[in-house]
Amino acid sequence: MNRIQNKILSLTGIVLFIMAAIWMTLTWYSRQTQEQYNEILQRYLRMNEVTGASQQTITDLNNYLIRPTPENLDQLEQSKERLRKAKYEVYALRNGDNDFDLTSYTNLIDSLLEAANRALMFQTQMENEESNAAFNEATRISRSISDMTLTLLDTELKTYDRFYRGIIERSTELNKLGIWLLATFTFLLLLFAYWFALSITRPVQKLTQAAKELSRGRFDQKIEVSSNDEIAFLAKMFERMRVNINNLITEIQQKAQLEHELQQNKLLLQESRYRSLQSQIHPHFLFNTLDTLSKKAYLEGAEETSDLLASVAGLLRYNLRRMDRSVTLYEEVRVLRQYMDIQSARFSDRLRFVEEIDESCLYVQIPGLTLQPIVENAVIHAVEPMEDGGAIVFRVADDGDRIRVEIADDGPGIPADKIAQLLRGSAQETEGHTTGIGIGNVVQRLRLFYGQDDVIDIGSRPGAGTKVVLRLPKVRRYEADDQRTDRG
Repeated sequence: MNRIQNKILSLTGIVLFIMAAIWMTLTWYSRQTQEQYNEILQRYLRMNEVTGASQQTITDLNNYLIRPTPENLDQLEQSKERLRKAKYEVYALRNGDNDFDLTSYTNLIDSLLEAANRALMFQTQMENEESNAAFNEATRISRSISDMTLTLLDTELKTYDRFYRGIIERSTELNKLGIWLLATFTFLLLLFAYWFALSITRPVQKLTQAAKELSRGRFDQKIEVSSNDEIAFLAKMFERMRVNINNLITEIQQKAQLEHELQQNKLLLQESRYRSLQSQIHPHFLFNTLDTLSKKAYLEGAEETSDLLASVAGLLRYNLRRMDRSVTLYEEVRVLRQYMDIQSARFSDRLRFVEEIDESCLYVQIPGLTLQPIVENAVIHAVEPMEDGGAIVFRVADDGDRIRVEIADDGPGIPADKIAQLLRGSAQETEGHTTGIGIGNVVQRLRLFYGQDDVIDIGSRPGAGTKVVLRLPKVRRYEADDQRTDRG
């Protein structure tokens, strides 16, 4: 069992696995490339940081020599510390291609720091000429550092040129691989999807054809489905139902033939007596028979058939009640659900029934056989003649001092003059198949039951469906009068 579910889960798992593998591969490659790019960028930034730090040191040194204040001295020391830090960071960039140049580069940084320190020393000793000479030397060294930075950057560009080309080549190959993987994955997915769809549609087509044959009254054709999933199980149950119905029909035909022969050989008195006894069959015999068939179907595993028989029995039992008898809205909703179970079995997916019920509103009294005729009218006019079927929406909600009941369909609608005739009770309407009760009868009984005319309204537009709205008082008029009399 659950083979179809397993197939769907397998397809989903394969898709997710391939997508995850591709995503992880691309992510890893992108991360590696990004890290390499970041490393190269950091080398460039560190070398550029040396140039910036050396120039800032010269600027701060000049400011101090002009104005030897503690603030300028502190700024100069911060610039020198920045230059020393940049030196150590650049030193870590050493490799076989830039070893000599980088050594000279770091020596220049040391020379700049020494020249700056000499300028400070001579400034402290009031030896201005020596201080200016040291400052000029530091300035010259700073320019050399800037030139050397450009030289090192050029060396870095030459060193990593092969790396850039390798990245481009790998990116091209990866794009080609991605296209091939995508094409292969798409082809395999389409192939699997076709096989999966075929494994479901083929048995469904067989079942559909079998259902058509059954609807034509041909119960002698065997239903065979070769799959090994839920559809095969359904086909087996369908075949069992076909065999049972065929046997039942055969048995009925045989009994009918025997009865016919018996009737021909019986005397007129015997025939009259038989008919007299037949007319006295109590309806409960039919209910008990349906209940027996329902239990038998349940025991044989035909649960849907069992539920359908139970719904038919309940519907017939309810419809034999007097129409002038009041019932609760709960009872009406219960028999309506039984009626819709029967219609759902009849129309299958052509009938879409939606209910939105506030269970707290089901205590109000209502005439018997009120809701079923309205819904049955929607089935007859909005579902049965439509090729694609239709939808019926049933709502029960609290509306202040009333209970609002809505029955809406998406059928072709009712003309305005026909609606006016229905509300007046003068329309020539089609009676229901099950109850023999039309909407006009429902309108009259509702108004008599509640003693009000505004308890029902019908709204419709051509091509936009029909909505029947019942506004049921929570307390009937005569009950309200009795309550006021008791209080007086």
